[in-house]
Amino acid sequence: MLYLLTNYRLALLKNNENKLKNLCYFVKFCKGLVLERKVRDLSKRVLPVEKNDFVDVEFVDLTHEGHGVAKIDGYPIFVPNGLPGEKAKIKVIKVSKGFGFGKLIELYEESSVRVDPICSIYHQCGGCQLQHMSYEGQLQAKFNQVSEVMKRIGKLENVTIHPVLGMSDPWNYRNKAQVPVGEREGGLVVGFYQKSSHDIIPMEECFIQGKENDALVQGIKDICQELRIQPYDESEHKGILRHIMSRYGHYTSESMLVIVTKKANFPQKEELVKRIVEKYPTITSIIQNVNNEKTNVILGNQTFVLHGSETIKDKIGDITFEISSRSFYQVNPVQTKVLYDKALEYANLNGNETVIDAYCGIGSISLFLAQKAKMVYGVEIVPEAIEDAKRNAALNNMTNVEFEVGKAEEVIPNWYKQGIKSDVLVVDPPRKGCDEMLLQTIIAMKPKKVVYVSCNPSTLARDLRILEDGGYKTTEIQPVDMFPHTSHCEAVAKIELKDN
Repeated sequence: MLYLLTNYRLALLKNNENKLKNLCYFVKFCKGLVLERKVRDLSKRVLPVEKNDFVDVEFVDLTHEGHGVAKIDGYPIFVPNGLPGEKAKIKVIKVSKGFGFGKLIELYEESSVRVDPICSIYHQCGGCQLQHMSYEGQLQAKFNQVSEVMKRIGKLENVTIHPVLGMSDPWNYRNKAQVPVGEREGGLVVGFYQKSSHDIIPMEECFIQGKENDALVQGIKDICQELRIQPYDESEHKGILRHIMSRYGHYTSESMLVIVTKKANFPQKEELVKRIVEKYPTITSIIQNVNNEKTNVILGNQTFVLHGSETIKDKIGDITFEISSRSFYQVNPVQTKVLYDKALEYANLNGNETVIDAYCGIGSISLFLAQKAKMVYGVEIVPEAIEDAKRNAALNNMTNVEFEVGKAEEVIPNWYKQGIKSDVLVVDPPRKGCDEMLLQTIIAMKPKKVVYVSCNPSTLARDLRILEDGGYKTTEIQPVDMFPHTSHCEAVAKIELKDN
């Protein structure tokens, strides 16, 4: 080590570029030897359990996927349906060097927050992960999740994290349903895929879906059954009906049906539309989407209006939105307003600010902020979303918003060169978090406030660490439960420039 330091200093003094390069290669070589030794030592590690072992455990934590965490001699095993504090017998079903997976066999001691799921197919369906936990327990678990990653990943020990904002009625909240169609015993079935498979679990009622969507999906299935419209068989790439999608305006009661088919024309198509309209005379929109690809992607590239309008409308607060079959729109409208109200509170606008909304989507947060800001600029990489955003701005007669297609990390610096400087910058990125170039752009531009709306606490914590190291301070975080009975949690972070 002394040799390396001495020669490194001499190389710097003499500005010897070749010697510097050789020293760097030597350091990398030494690091490689150390890493190789660590991997070799790890490979020699004797695991405390083997596949198919039955072991008694106590669950000590929950993963971000909602699995119980048990540890055997420090070796973690993840078990669906286990809750912290419970003692149980499990079967080890998979092992790797760092962790394993297990199956719950018998509970010896139950958690005080364990409840019986109200859904009869809960343990087969993969839609929910926490129905076996009381709602109060879920909110506490999500608070713990946010707090843990802020400390472990973000190294944020003193930031204020508020209790999770939950729902007074955490059921039937989803305004969108999309279910595959299959066949069983000669009849059509609709439902969700069984965990880790493409086997459809027949479903008549989903307790987190809006009741209106459930009723429409079941009604369309029955009509298609009467007309003998063949379901799509993905293994043979044959059949007609692939998916049924339903969207419902929570505040407007407008409804949209999307029928996803393998081809545009098929027998009984006109009769199908006729019967749907007869059964649901107030339906706002009937759309056909054609997907002829061998793919797991639900929607194809062709879309036709079969009845009514191309879009439906719904509201978030006082803002009205047009929603097409492809539009991204938050699926929990009640909690979306809670989330956006908190973002607006953290922005603390007085009417004189310029706001930039990175990852603006269809402009939902942009328009919410435009109610209080002088000017809002939104950027989004998806062209269709920007078209939706512009249409929604016009629908609400808002002239103090502008939208542009492109990468935020490229568009925002260009705006800066044009003299557009933001007082408040809002980000609402996908689960992978912000692009690092965008974070560096924020740090370079130094807006006074950053409001970060996150759907993934882990990437939020990672990005907050980068902003903190770049001169910002996270003052508070508000988790919001957008998806009750699932393991997902959203959060809004208030971030301020330290020199401000």
